[in-house]
Amino acid sequence: MHALILITVYLAVMVAPLILSALQGKAPRPFWDEVASGLAMVAFSILLVEFVLSGRFRVISRRLGMDVTMRFHQLVARTALVFALLHPFLYQLPIAGTLPWDPTRQATLALDGGALASGIVAWVALPGFVLISIFRDQLPYRYETWRMMHLLGAVLIAVMAAHHALDAGRYSSDPWLQGFWFLLLILALGSLAYGRLVAPLLRLRRRFTVTSVRKVAVKTWEVTVVPRGDASFGFEAGQFVWLRLGRGPFSLHENPFSISSAPARLPEIQFVIKEAGDSTRQIGALRPGTTAYLDGPHGNLTMAGRSGAGIALIAGGVGIAPLIGIARQLRAVGDPRPIVLLYGNRVAEQIVYHDELAELAAAPDTEVVHVLSEPPPGWSGLSGQIDRDTVRTAFSFDGASEWLYLLCGPPAMIDAVEDALAGLRVPGRRIVSERFYYD
Repeated sequence: MHALILITVYLAVMVAPLILSALQGKAPRPFWDEVASGLAMVAFSILLVEFVLSGRFRVISRRLGMDVTMRFHQLVARTALVFALLHPFLYQLPIAGTLPWDPTRQATLALDGGALASGIVAWVALPGFVLISIFRDQLPYRYETWRMMHLLGAVLIAVMAAHHALDAGRYSSDPWLQGFWFLLLILALGSLAYGRLVAPLLRLRRRFTVTSVRKVAVKTWEVTVVPRGDASFGFEAGQFVWLRLGRGPFSLHENPFSISSAPARLPEIQFVIKEAGDSTRQIGALRPGTTAYLDGPHGNLTMAGRSGAGIALIAGGVGIAPLIGIARQLRAVGDPRPIVLLYGNRVAEQIVYHDELAELAAAPDTEVVHVLSEPPPGWSGLSGQIDRDTVRTAFSFDGASEWLYLLCGPPAMIDAVEDALAGLRVPGRRIVSERFYYD
């Protein structure tokens, strides 16, 4: 129901400018001119709502999942790009200034120099903006540099597109549609201001301190933080935060990390962090006493509001972090349901919390199944990838379709597991996944 409401609101915002334009009762222009204007208005609506989708508002992402929200943000941006690029080529009417005998602009396209210039700036900037977002991993820039470029580019395109729409739009001269555009623009820029200014100011009152940093697997570390002073923090097992370590709350140097500890262990909060990009390569050198800031909690990879006869936890690599947190919480509260943890890695040295997982496997009604794509000699676990065959091997028992399945890992693994579970007739409502990477 939450998702249905959000989708309905989103679609209503997209079609609102078309409805407001139709209600003006202006004389119709040639068909393709009307299509061109419609595409431009929908593209502009999409671009402004993108600010809200990327604003980390839990009212949006708490039931959909942050990964789904961001993936939707990326895909609709590409839709807006197509609409925006197409619309100027569909016009058939000639371009001219506003003519005294044509106040409704049904015989011309009224474009003065300013309106034309702002439209061209937005039209030229948008393709580059989308492309550097899609291929950001191939760019010779640090992630933080790309983020700053992304923020500034988004504001430039929004402001230029707004000027073009309000100054040149035939229908946007109407007060009601003008009001709609101003409202969306305020909402967009307000979302950005809240995320970059207001929220960091609020986080100044909730500082955390790093208490320990220990190695838990090859190039993988566990970082523990605790709130400083009277600050408090609550979360559900399986959620994640954007974490800043040794940086101020306004810094762009932050990364999303799942919480690996259980809520039962509060006030301690733990994260599993793998050495990867520039910001995590020196994680092992982090010192206790370092100040940390947490933006969250986010994510819907949780047990809240969900039921199942048993609990299946399926992880790939550091995707184990939120799932070990869930397993820890289940044990802490004495949940009697059986648990199966299916955990895939490339080599045995990458297995996180090896000793704890062995202890977990020894508990009643609990099974831990390791899968290695490059197993060592004498390996007794499963070999290969977590795929359809692996899932069938682990969950082919009677009643498996009544279990709750929680998945976290690379997109390819998640896709394979979801397909396999569908083949085992597991209902979609019993499968909850979180992809920790998306293009």
